[in-house]
Amino acid sequence: MKIAILGGGESGTGAALLAKHLGHEVFLSDGGSLKENYKAELRDKGIPNEEGKHTWTSIFEADEIIKSPGIPDGLPPLAELRRLGKPVVSEIEFASRHTSATIIGITGSNGKTTTTRLTHHLLKTAGYNVAIGGNIGTSFARNIIENKYEYYVLELSSFQLDGIVTFRPHVAILLNITPDHLDRYEYKMENYVRSKFRIAMNQQADDLLITNSGDPEIQEYLKSNRLAPRMIEVPNHFDSTKKLVVAGSEYDMTGCILKGPHNFFNASCAIHAAKSIGASDEAIQTGLDTFVNDPHRLEFVAEIKGIEFINDSKATNVDSVFYALQAMEKPVIWIAGGTDKGNDYSPIEDLIRQKVKALICLGVNNSKLVDVFSPILKNIEEARSAKEAVERATIYAESGDVVLLSPACASFDLFKNYEDRGNQFKAAVLQMKK
Repeated sequence: MKIAILGGGESGTGAALLAKHLGHEVFLSDGGSLKENYKAELRDKGIPNEEGKHTWTSIFEADEIIKSPGIPDGLPPLAELRRLGKPVVSEIEFASRHTSATIIGITGSNGKTTTTRLTHHLLKTAGYNVAIGGNIGTSFARNIIENKYEYYVLELSSFQLDGIVTFRPHVAILLNITPDHLDRYEYKMENYVRSKFRIAMNQQADDLLITNSGDPEIQEYLKSNRLAPRMIEVPNHFDSTKKLVVAGSEYDMTGCILKGPHNFFNASCAIHAAKSIGASDEAIQTGLDTFVNDPHRLEFVAEIKGIEFINDSKATNVDSVFYALQAMEKPVIWIAGGTDKGNDYSPIEDLIRQKVKALICLGVNNSKLVDVFSPILKNIEEARSAKEAVERATIYAESGDVVLLSPACASFDLFKNYEDRGNQFKAAVLQMKK
């Protein structure tokens, strides 16, 4: 087959390497620039590629197109390819055809990465031969080339799920559905909900779907749509902050780094998944005690002159900010802003009134944040860099306060990605300590 790859990040490069490994004729095209390490890999494997453009004549010659999740489905050439009957699929779909391993797929508007990493850690601690991939870490396709894992735990974005055809996770977790990426879904929530539920569209009766019993969008969808897999509905309210009861087993959470109701829910889903595979309670407890979360997720940076600085740059939507503010026990100077994705800020207005002293808007266009929160907050300022945002935040912060970067928006107006935003914030804070 002739395979065209659109996008040369980890997903696209992994797909290209797998396609070449399988003996296909491969061409990779990236409208931006390719990282040097990916160019070197493609060159080493003799895979033709281009950057800074898309040569559509070459792409239209392909039998199948594997598209990066970052490329919108609505591009006219993609519509024409589909009209001609050319399959346009995601790397997740392509890779899944070439493994017989057990797949645990995890999606949701919030908590995907934490739940994916915890599920992987619980299974690895229990002794399973398991890899992690998808929307984080090593691409699914790259892992498949090695063909040495019996289990895969995959974080799946809605964009990746939009490109599946036969992909079937044996265990699926749908954590929650709150407004996010609506600019990619015609600003229609129902389109986004359908996209998330694609994780279960190929599951069979002997598969498992773990969902949120308290999520209104999930529950509304389930009222009118029958699904094939066995289901476990996990409650998202918890009576204790020290122990967690899941499927009749009790786990001590005092030694676990994960705190707050939203993380207890994430942990419950991960435990259900691990138990369904066969992990013992003892191994799960060990995994909970030894888990270390990723940076940029309510990450403590420093305490300077009694002011605590927290990096929650991964909070790219309103729901994530809700959880962050809910977890704060000190007065907050809130740093937010970036590329708005059709945000509705009303769910956090009460928390803003209760907990926030000042808002520092970090973005190119802050008009929406200013308009929404001017009636609520008297202290609102704007900044064009992480350093400036930290400096302005410290004007309002006093000993006993917390400066919280929890943006509610994408980062692409001023930063490369949320990691870059978080790292620049941390650097600015740590510079103050010198």
